[in-house]
Amino acid sequence: MNTWLWPICLVSVGGFVGAISRFQLGTYMSRRFPSSIPYGTLTINLLGSFLLGLLMKYHPFDNWKLLIGTGFMGAFTTFSTLNLESMKQLRSGQWQAWMIYTMLSYTGGILLAFIGYYI
Repeated sequence: MNTWLWPICLVSVGGFVGAISRFQLGTYMSRRFPSSIPYGTLTINLLGSFLLGLLMKYHPFDNWKLLIGTGFMGAFTTFSTLNLESMKQLRSGQWQAWMIYTMLSYTGGILLAFIGYYI
């Protein structure tokens, strides 16, 4: 296989699996825990932060980083959805839910990435 095609295939396969995983987990969490706090996106982003920290620590190989880090985690986690849901909370006056959601997302994400890396 051409040297330029292999990385594209790794990212594509990882992205395919990551997007499907995000859809399935997000749908499950939204149905299981209906709330003004989007627990699906929160869970996905926190889990993704932790797993990416683990990946960076234990898999220094570029192929794993392309497949899991760029491909899977790039499609699995979702910064844009976090921001869209935050904006919706603010527009509907859900200040307390917005504060909890953003604090848990950003602080928890950074903390879990560190924990994943230092395990």
